Amino acid sequence: MNVLIVNTSERTGGAAVAANRLMEALKNNGVHPTMVVRRNKFAFYWERFCLFLHLRLKRKNLFTIDIANAGDDITHLKEFKEADVVHLHWINQGMLSLRNIRSIIASKKPVVWTMHDFWSSTGICHYPGSCAHYKASCGNCQYLPGGGYKKDLSFRTWKRKRKLYERGNIIFVACSKWLQGKARESSLLKDLLVESIPNPIDTTVYCPADKKVARQHLGLPEDMSLILFVSQRITDERKGINYFIDAMNLLVERHPEMKQNTGVVILGGKSDEVADRLPVKTFSVGYVADEKKIIEIYNSVDLYVLPSLEDNLPNTIMESMACGVPCVGFKTGGIPEMIDHQKNGYVAEYKNTEDLARGIRRTLFDADAAQLSLAAVEKVKSHYSQNSIVLRYVEVYNQAIASSRIGI
Repeated sequence: MNVLIVNTSERTGGAAVAANRLMEALKNNGVHPTMVVRRNKFAFYWERFCLFLHLRLKRKNLFTIDIANAGDDITHLKEFKEADVVHLHWINQGMLSLRNIRSIIASKKPVVWTMHDFWSSTGICHYPGSCAHYKASCGNCQYLPGGGYKKDLSFRTWKRKRKLYERGNIIFVACSKWLQGKARESSLLKDLLVESIPNPIDTTVYCPADKKVARQHLGLPEDMSLILFVSQRITDERKGINYFIDAMNLLVERHPEMKQNTGVVILGGKSDEVADRLPVKTFSVGYVADEKKIIEIYNSVDLYVLPSLEDNLPNTIMESMACGVPCVGFKTGGIPEMIDHQKNGYVAEYKNTEDLARGIRRTLFDADAAQLSLAAVEKVKSHYSQNSIVLRYVEVYNQAIASSRIGI
């Protein structure tokens, strides 16, 4: 079986990581995948320019929304013509336009579309927050100036997507049960097939290693409890940095000894903008692309905290747990599916700084560290191993092929 994986980027972003891991897993299980990524930079800049105009020349929300008005026609590519299944992943920011997707559908190729966020089920946004307009029809968009209006850009794009999906034979795959449930509420997808399959991870690569050695290699102190915070852009409010800072301030106020015995390792861009806001010593490693170093960073810490306000199935939680590091996060998105409360980490009440601080303290100092670590590794092996995920995707691919043959 030849599978064409389509993703905007080859390496950058969580969707790229997930797509590459799936491709490697498919190769190891007798499937022949290839990947195409964005080659047309002009399409990216043109879409951003159009959005910039719609946003009244303001950068706010410039990367919160996408309209897919420009992209690459991949149907002429040799890889596309040879594909038995076209597997779309994150295809925004100039990878595929809605017109390009219509051409893919018109080719009669079976299409599987993995949802790494909400975009395929809304008009223009990747995460709707508290907005529920996508359940009926988009419009009055919170991300547009003035809150938009009923037939604004989000409504017009929603309408184009509705026509597109009516013509297509697409099987959607959500990476979490949470997103699957939300997608089924969408007016765009409620009558379409939406499966739930998590992202895979290679547990022979992401696995526990000697903490002392990892710290020595990275120049981190061996006599401190270390907490990890990760985000591609640390200042991204959706990843909950402000709640993390508030929780740490609360902990140090109540447990002054933490100022001396606890540190925070920050992995991601713009870490220097938040380091001085934390009440404990910080160790910024910046943005890291080298996988071996990333794994070493996971293995150097005692706890990973990701208080995301909205997230699908974070690769970073999976990676951390695979390395035997327990996690603390809010009860939102797919996070509660990954963290088993007080078994391999702590699930704090949503946006509750007090409970977040409690979870950090209990997991870091009061719980059985060895038992938490073992439970974290076992959870990843049992739920996210490559073989089990590939088998589920192959079933979906076969289903898509069968449906396209009988014209369902």
